[in-house]
Amino acid sequence: MTTVDRPQPPGHKIYFLSDFHLGAPTAHDSLQREKTICRFLDQALQDAAEIFLMGDLFDFWYEYKKVVPKGYVRLLGKLAACSDAGIALHLFTGNHDMWMKNYFQQELGLHLYFDPITIERNGCRLHLGHGDGLGPGDQGYKRLKRIFRNPLCQFLFGALPPVVGMGIAEFFSRQSRARTGAAEEVFRGADQEWLISYCKEQQRKDRVDYFIFGHRHLPIDWELASPPNSVRYINLGDWIRYYSYAVLDGPALSLSFFTDQQHKLITNR
Repeated sequence: MTTVDRPQPPGHKIYFLSDFHLGAPTAHDSLQREKTICRFLDQALQDAAEIFLMGDLFDFWYEYKKVVPKGYVRLLGKLAACSDAGIALHLFTGNHDMWMKNYFQQELGLHLYFDPITIERNGCRLHLGHGDGLGPGDQGYKRLKRIFRNPLCQFLFGALPPVVGMGIAEFFSRQSRARTGAAEEVFRGADQEWLISYCKEQQRKDRVDYFIFGHRHLPIDWELASPPNSVRYINLGDWIRYYSYAVLDGPALSLSFFTDQQHKLITNR
């Protein structure tokens, strides 16, 4: 899927954020993180034309027919304010919140995506996605993802009372964090990073200027091809440790930090 170029008004920018994991690890930690995210969105309201939310906003999300998870009212209210101000909002499902349906479209006017897309903005081609299940490896998760995205499995889960379903989901989210927490903090090297491998393979099929993903929980700005035909892979990091985000200002894309952690950037540039 490729969308036509939509140049931004002068002075306006496009923001990309990912991996808030609200709800984890504790209600107190989640609330403090949510307040920080809302302060960022207050600033973005001043000059944003579009905001792309690249997945795992929540540590778990499931939309029952008439029930959605409790909490997150500050974030949802701030997103509503952005939408009401005319800012186009885009949301990708992640591996922790893939069971989204139509709540965000109906309440906030968000555009919802379940798979990677390629768009054109300000004369640049951008390939966007959460990043889970892409590239070589992680076959166990890829099989699990096919099960989770099966409509019958989603229907059966929805038949559980919310208190039971949410309890099961929170248990497995905690288990997932316990297994992968330390691994998420280590850059494996370009040859071992699955998303870099995916970008290189995808570039052979359809040239783009920027690959932008979340999921990896590391702020990465990796040059795949040098100027004048520059191609870059950007991983957005997270809002748990790094509070990092990307911004497209004209044709220039930069990875920035809302807190003073610029030294955490992983780059070969």
